[in-house]
Amino acid sequence: MQVHEKKEPDIAQPESLARLLGGWRASTDATLPPVAFVAAWLLTGHSVAWGAVAAFGVSVLLGVYRLLRGTRPRAVLLGLLGVAIAAAVVLRTGHAADFFLVQLVTNAASALAWIVSIVVRWPLLGVVVGTALRQGGRWRRDPALLRAYATASWVWVGQYVVRVAVLGSLYLANAVVALGIARVALSWPLVAGCVAVSAWILARVLPSDHPGFRSPQA
Repeated sequence: MQVHEKKEPDIAQPESLARLLGGWRASTDATLPPVAFVAAWLLTGHSVAWGAVAAFGVSVLLGVYRLLRGTRPRAVLLGLLGVAIAAAVVLRTGHAADFFLVQLVTNAASALAWIVSIVVRWPLLGVVVGTALRQGGRWRRDPALLRAYATASWVWVGQYVVRVAVLGSLYLANAVVALGIARVALSWPLVAGCVAVSAWILARVLPSDHPGFRSPQA
């Protein structure tokens, strides 16, 4: 006689959520060009030109490496574009702190976008996860899952607000080295925390008998 064990609902696990959100690799890669910029800026007597060259060069090398590892070309090109814009800005203004201006603006825009998505009941966490799982709009027809995604999305709003507050204050103080350090500290460690807290919130907000975010109950 074969005994079938009861399968527990897969509410939310940090590691599975991290895989769906792209893991922390992208955040780790994003820290290397700014570090290269600050390092070259310091070593060349505060030359923004050499800093920009170093940052873009590192970005290109990372892009080639990721393409060889099977990363989608679109993701690689977006990463290169971000560094290229930051390099162009700092070369235009001549102020080293302006290399971090693009990230400051994009984080402010991201915070606003996530807030709007929650208000209009299209929480971006649900959009990202639902798209990764090819669920279409089925997750929105599950009231419990929609509520859980909306609640967990506030965690991601918080991370963008933290970045804007920290990077903004350092930018105004023209603290270039501190901006580079903060750029690293507020990348993958913060993303890792967001993923873990998001998974915990999904597990707490969803009913105990809900099968989890992989199985919307329309």
